[in-house]
Amino acid sequence: MKLNLQDIPRVETITKEDFIKHYFKPQKPVVIERFIEDWPAYSKWSLDYMKEVAGDKTVPLYDDRPVDYKDGFNEAHATMKMNEYVDLLKREPTKFRIFLWNILKEVPQLQKDFSYPDFGLRLMKGLPMLFFGGKDSYTFMHYDIDLANIFHFHFEGKKQCILFDQKQNKYLYKVPHSLITREDIDFHNPDFEKWPALKHAKGWICNLNHGEVLYMPEGYWHYMRYITPGFSMSLRAIARNPKNLGKALYNVFLMRNYDNLMRRIRGQRWIDWKNEKAIINTNRFV
Repeated sequence: MKLNLQDIPRVETITKEDFIKHYFKPQKPVVIERFIEDWPAYSKWSLDYMKEVAGDKTVPLYDDRPVDYKDGFNEAHATMKMNEYVDLLKREPTKFRIFLWNILKEVPQLQKDFSYPDFGLRLMKGLPMLFFGGKDSYTFMHYDIDLANIFHFHFEGKKQCILFDQKQNKYLYKVPHSLITREDIDFHNPDFEKWPALKHAKGWICNLNHGEVLYMPEGYWHYMRYITPGFSMSLRAIARNPKNLGKALYNVFLMRNYDNLMRRIRGQRWIDWKNEKAIINTNRFV
């Protein structure tokens, strides 16, 4: 048995008006295949190019270890020079990923290689973020703290993306006071005996290739798995739905701080309680 996933629609290119009408307003995902061929990045950006322009930069690395109460919010598990990291990606599979790496700050010359596309949404200019991963590395299923509209541009190789909207929360074993599902769920090959509610979740799937862009609507859950080594860049636009905007403000100013406080007070018992609660809350809907 597999997850109930439908293919994300694909278009070669799209006008601003059609994007707003068919995807943004109904909050549906789409893959746009040939939108950035005029960007210098389309022909230049590769792992080798990143090694060339950013090889001496120290980068934060994350793997798929479970959350530990001692870890701060989004705290890196290791660091490495970018040239060593690219060599590692090309040499062998590795769990280490780069996550939320701000290229404007680190390598300003890279911003000359792309422009901010006009999708009819105001993109946040200060926050283009890069994500790198090795073969078979993956992110936990999560959604972003600000519930933004995300445009995810992929470079080099192939990446699988599985998405769910917020209506599926009750089936996903969402961990309370956080933005993730249970970390021991393998969304690539889920165990439905262990996680029976997943049978009821309805989502989306695609494989992204070099130069393609995936639009992820506000607050969409996403699980990303690198089929081959590669990297992506996300541009984001603030949530427009008032309910999502309210959730974003709550997450940033209350939920995150409360979770950090409880980790300090209760330590690992807090993490264990949240993980247990995820099962209790979800299994009511089986």
